[in-house]
Amino acid sequence: EIGEQIAAVIIEPVAGNMNCVIPSQQFHNTLRKLCDDYKSVLIFDEVMTGFRVALGGAQQHFNIKPDLTTLGKVIGGGLPVGAFGGKKEIMEHIAPLGPVYQAGTLSGNPLAMAAGLSMLNILSSQADIYANISKQCEALALGMEERAKQHGISMSENHIGGMFGFFFTNEQKVENFAQVSACNIDRFKLFYREMLNEGVYLAPSAFEAGFVSSTHDGSIIELTLDAAERVFKRLPKD
Repeated sequence: EIGEQIAAVIIEPVAGNMNCVIPSQQFHNTLRKLCDDYKSVLIFDEVMTGFRVALGGAQQHFNIKPDLTTLGKVIGGGLPVGAFGGKKEIMEHIAPLGPVYQAGTLSGNPLAMAAGLSMLNILSSQADIYANISKQCEALALGMEERAKQHGISMSENHIGGMFGFFFTNEQKVENFAQVSACNIDRFKLFYREMLNEGVYLAPSAFEAGFVSSTHDGSIIELTLDAAERVFKRLPKD
């Protein structure tokens, strides 16, 4: 409606701060087209999805090329650093080529750069690493949902690459913030505390996504699901 007034659109290509909510391919395709039509800059915030959803982030998964991309400490192997980059015609506005000055205390920090480069070399050299992460993430998310339902507890899940989320809800699929907000938060709090007692430390908020890494092998997934099953037995039923 006001496309000509929109300078830029910045989004998480997979929402991770209202739990894990995955936009449709059509949403991303439409957004890219609208930004092209109105000459708006499309910015992907891949602080959470970068190197988790795929080696090329969510933009690789959805086959969408944003105009700019932001990344957080993941690009420094977990050390404090951030990065942004994108199309040449935009980046040439950054000093020393252009008038926009950008600097920071940790910019180009040697330790973070070395750690990030080592991480990227590992990820790039292991052809099956993302397939394995996705496999374990799917096993965890689907296994959690299956065990919950076996014990009379309504739950649905979302997963993509190494990201997952589960929701205590009667909805078959959670696709927006309204659905997330309507989930049973009290049940999540009880589930979280009981899982902690079982030795499993999940994200302590019903609005946080979870992550599976390359070190989470099949045995760890099974231990987690076994713990969840014991907890589901103790939780109040629907």
